[in-house]
Amino acid sequence: MQKRILIKYGELTTKKDNRKLFIEKLYQNILAKLKDKNILIEKEYSRMYIDYDSSVEDEIVTVLKNTFGIHEFEIAYKVNTNIEEIKDNILISLKNMAFKTFKVETKRRDKSFEITSTDFSRMLGSHILKNIEGIKVDVHNPDLLINVEINKESTYFYFNVIKGLGGYPVGVQGKGFLMLSGGIDSPVAGYLALKRGVSIDAIYFEAIPHTSLQAREKVIKLARELLAFTPKINLYVVPITKLQEAIYKNCDPTYIITILRRMMYRIASKIALKNHGKILINGESIGQVASQTLSSMQVINEVVNIPVIRPVACMDKLEIIKIAKEIKTYDISILPYEDCCTIFVPKHPVINPNSKKAQIEEAKIDYETAIKEILKETFVIKITEEKEEFADLL
Repeated sequence: MQKRILIKYGELTTKKDNRKLFIEKLYQNILAKLKDKNILIEKEYSRMYIDYDSSVEDEIVTVLKNTFGIHEFEIAYKVNTNIEEIKDNILISLKNMAFKTFKVETKRRDKSFEITSTDFSRMLGSHILKNIEGIKVDVHNPDLLINVEINKESTYFYFNVIKGLGGYPVGVQGKGFLMLSGGIDSPVAGYLALKRGVSIDAIYFEAIPHTSLQAREKVIKLARELLAFTPKINLYVVPITKLQEAIYKNCDPTYIITILRRMMYRIASKIALKNHGKILINGESIGQVASQTLSSMQVINEVVNIPVIRPVACMDKLEIIKIAKEIKTYDISILPYEDCCTIFVPKHPVINPNSKKAQIEEAKIDYETAIKEILKETFVIKITEEKEEFADLL
């Protein structure tokens, strides 16, 4: 009897044309997160198997729970497809388990096996009742569900099905750049993009001395939490102080937020396109204040040609908070450090900006030169679970 982890793909199985690509990416993602655990992965058309040392089982389970592209997985036992061997090994496994009711579910993947699924379940159930006292069958709400999958060469049985995150393996859709502000919404947007198979790097705009190094550290911590779901994240730190001050001094106060965000989009798109990014991702949602109206989104979005994905755009705030708590970013997001979007905020920002007016206001500053200088000063922090590494300037 051999202990193995059995992984089932779920949504991947519906994508026939790209199935090999998706399975290979899932395989690589699992290997990247478990590279030091001395595991062996066997790939099949509709599932994977992991051979491992029992001392690292808990760590492997934690990683698989946070890996997109997995529908479910089980700690399974492999035996030869021999009726007596199956019965004996299941009985051995049950001897140390506490339960009063049970149910057997058999899936006969090998249709040449001589006993039907229903008859095998009935036979195995009878064998268990004869050999373990004080238990009974409950087909509706059992304490223990015994799953048996019969293949041609080998049979697997398991007792607990562990639900995966679903979605697509990170990276199958290419790379996007997440505009990570430090608030509640943008980390959730990043998580949801990862779930659809988009690998992410992040962009953080800072305005020191108006924002603090603690605000940057907060964003680093948020990026590190997202590492639970992706092998790596590069954080591009963009110093926007001089440009933001110029906007504040020269532009119509009601248009400050609109102009600032147009600049952010320009800068973010240049970083993304230079570094193989296909999309921008942010935590904007549809609302009734400043940059949240459809008119504002339209005027802000028009300065870039790269697609902008807003995964939380139509979600209620409570829905976003629920996900933020689940992915452990909420408590970090509510730390009281200001980001550059919360400084120089006018009392009455325009809610429905006009595109021509926005162009007139931003023409009051030499933003093209300013953006070139900002890109020269932008630097990259390679986020890891242990520490951060500062890379060369962009």
